[in-house]
Amino acid sequence: MERNDWEERYSQRSRWMTSSIIREILKFAQQPDIISLAGGWPDAALFPVKEMDEIVHDALMHNPGPTLQYGVTEGYKPFRGALAELMSERGISIDEDNLLVTSGAQQALDLVGRLLIDPGDTILVEKPTYLGAIQAWRAYGAQFVTIDLDDDGMCTDQLEDILREHQPKFIYALPNFHNPAGVTMSLERRKQLVTLANSYSITIVEDDPYGQLRYEGDHIPPLVALDAAGNNGPGEKYLRGNVIYAGTFSKILAPGLRLGWICAPPDAARRLVMAKQGTDLHTSTLSQAIAYGFCQRGLLPGQVQRILDTYRLRRDAMLEALAEYFPPGVRWTRPEGGLFLWVMLPDGFDSVELLQETLKKERVAFVPGTAFYTDGSGHDTLRLTFASSPPEVVKQGVKRLGRAIANHTPK
Repeated sequence: MERNDWEERYSQRSRWMTSSIIREILKFAQQPDIISLAGGWPDAALFPVKEMDEIVHDALMHNPGPTLQYGVTEGYKPFRGALAELMSERGISIDEDNLLVTSGAQQALDLVGRLLIDPGDTILVEKPTYLGAIQAWRAYGAQFVTIDLDDDGMCTDQLEDILREHQPKFIYALPNFHNPAGVTMSLERRKQLVTLANSYSITIVEDDPYGQLRYEGDHIPPLVALDAAGNNGPGEKYLRGNVIYAGTFSKILAPGLRLGWICAPPDAARRLVMAKQGTDLHTSTLSQAIAYGFCQRGLLPGQVQRILDTYRLRRDAMLEALAEYFPPGVRWTRPEGGLFLWVMLPDGFDSVELLQETLKKERVAFVPGTAFYTDGSGHDTLRLTFASSPPEVVKQGVKRLGRAIANHTPK
């Protein structure tokens, strides 16, 4: 082997890894003359800078040791207590044995892969599904089987046949304001999913990064709460069940904190702690102190409301612009919350080709739908976000994109 021949040195796992098309698109989207409807980046103007500055100053003045020192892998104890309170608001009674603080929800997905996936295992995912989950679990040698989505979320009428045929290692679901599809799973389907998963003893991995970002309608109980209600006695902590739940502060505080969490039955949580010890020892104690200070001071509800008031206007602006500027034959979802909606183009369209034309001629960026399919399909779909720009810019971007679609000739 030649000294510079690195190809033969890489592990098998590295050969399964893929690059994120979203990260590549965002390189272009950063250009000042491009309107980006691509990456689901929170608006930096909504970051609570003043409040964070006060919290950090207070922590460094009065509690510098725990704030800057190494910490336990499970997470900063006061912050985990605050997380338990947040989870109780979502309908589940837990204690610290159920909780692990992670470096963003993306690390939570990677740790789930470390815990559950052996090479060749089959994972059931929605079609389409979150690109980051595909990336995380492909690296562990996972194979994927898919289940359809519609406006009410996962098509659970297909679920039992798939479970019988493929016997997946676990089911991955984004029930609230799905990324990329923007849809929300109905309560009836959530109950059916939990019931079938329990019947077949199959773990559910519930990814809930957008659950607090509801612009209309009533909140629906998370899968983890429905599961706990069926597996635990009245008043009992979450000791048994089939759901591992992942949450994040990236969408309600700031993604730069890289702060998420996992809620799981105690034995699974202990094993996840061991998995995390081999990656980064523990999540930033400073980030945890900031988030804890936010919760302790009662600032989180107001921050979430600011976000809701802002993004609701942007969502409405995008929906109005789609109805006004998109040509006949194009369909899209109507999200009740979250950051994204899903566009379905007429037959024969290829959104990758369309993106190249749109970037060049109209200076607008979006994400082609193929990135969210495990089998390379979805060429006639694309994902849009309304989060990153004010309403007038959102409308202008949709107008340009509608013009690009109308002028596009499929090859």
